[in-house]
Amino acid sequence: MSLKSERRGIHVDQSDLLCKKGCGYYGNPAWQGYCSKCWREEYQKARQKQIQEDWELAERLQREEEAAYASSQGAQGAQPSLTFSKFEEKKTNEKTRKVTTVKKFFSASSRTVPKKESQETKAPSPSINRQVSIETDRVSKDFIDFLKTHQKAGHDVYKQCKMCLEAMQQKREASIEEQSEYVQDFYHNTAEKLQLRWKMSSDKVEDVMDQIEKFIMTRSYKHVFCPETTDDEKKDLAVQRRIRALHWVTSQMLCVPVNEDIPEVSDMVVKAITDIIEMDSKRVPRDKLACITRCSKHIFNAIKITKNEPASADDFLPTLIYIVLKANPPRLQSNIQYITRFCNPSRLMTGEDGYYFTNLCCAMAFIEKLDAQSLNLSQEEFDRYMSGQASPKKQDAENWPPDACLGVKQMYKNLDLLSQLNERQERIVHEARKLEKDLIDWTDGVTKEVQDIVEKYPLDIKPKPQPLAAIDSENVENDKLPPPLQPQVYAG
Repeated sequence: MSLKSERRGIHVDQSDLLCKKGCGYYGNPAWQGYCSKCWREEYQKARQKQIQEDWELAERLQREEEAAYASSQGAQGAQPSLTFSKFEEKKTNEKTRKVTTVKKFFSASSRTVPKKESQETKAPSPSINRQVSIETDRVSKDFIDFLKTHQKAGHDVYKQCKMCLEAMQQKREASIEEQSEYVQDFYHNTAEKLQLRWKMSSDKVEDVMDQIEKFIMTRSYKHVFCPETTDDEKKDLAVQRRIRALHWVTSQMLCVPVNEDIPEVSDMVVKAITDIIEMDSKRVPRDKLACITRCSKHIFNAIKITKNEPASADDFLPTLIYIVLKANPPRLQSNIQYITRFCNPSRLMTGEDGYYFTNLCCAMAFIEKLDAQSLNLSQEEFDRYMSGQASPKKQDAENWPPDACLGVKQMYKNLDLLSQLNERQERIVHEARKLEKDLIDWTDGVTKEVQDIVEKYPLDIKPKPQPLAAIDSENVENDKLPPPLQPQVYAG
């Protein structure tokens, strides 16, 4: 089998990672394949189109109302009220039937769920509250110290950030898409203001925007990460179950060019897994992106050590998929959505952070759609592995190279023995259950046959006759016989 055919299910053209509008920036599945800039443009166009359609609908309904009112001028005073109520009902029904393009196109899977008045909220422990408060105070102090170096611009930025936090406080009942749009607009307007009004260079603007993101998102994290109004938590559980079901996938199936028998490579793999898991502990989108970047760099180093040459993009993606399957990171879907919604868009559009994040999204899409063809397996093998009825055969310890680690060889040997014992145990259990079923069936069959015979030939049990007493028997209590003759003595 050629290498090309082996990669048919994993290979992703690098052009597929770019914005589908052709602007050259990285796209994102959450933005329908657009980059942040093009997505905002498409969103604004769709929203303007929706507003225009709503205006046209309102004008048409207004004309209908005027015509209905003119035709009912001679009626009684209650008639206009009735006409207006019918108009309102018609207007409401038509608006209900109307498809909202913006919601359908950009946020099909997210719907605002009204909170119940009696909804119970989990109260965090005092230690967690203290920890969050300490971190928030530290971030606020660092942000103020950072802005002091920019004088007037810093004062204006701090004022705008406080207004943004107040607005976010008021928008907590709004959908997460509305909150995300507001934050993205704030990022965009603030960056333009720093460039145009305060004449900052691109590098300084990037530094200020990073600090702004850290300040705002640290304070808003607990309200906007995995909110109750979305199905992020449900998707997290589905992803974890999916990855857990794919625990049997090996590096050979994914064509991963990484040799974990090399100690340095094994260390890189462990570090990559640690970094992708650590992402969930971070509160700032930029810090979460940094974890993804570190994980990706460890992957590139592992491939480079294994192949003794720089890694290619075709090597990176399957290895990233393998790392995600081994790590099964907590709340992976929520973290990806959080980064997409609230990260500084310039980081996701360009640079290594954007490239690695886009590849992670591709890895997630591959895992969700992974099938037998992607792993070069038959559908029967794939189904058996997924159901746990079988597991891929491990390498024979006798076929290992001479310099292979003895511990790894012994581990695989033990795994084979355990696999054989498991198969024997399953056969014994299967035969025992079969024997139990046979015994139950035999018992039921015999019982039924006996019942049938008894019903066909009923037994007439007669009382037992009284036994005849023997003449010589000593038991003559009930016998009606004369007393025995006694010997008599006659005088001669």
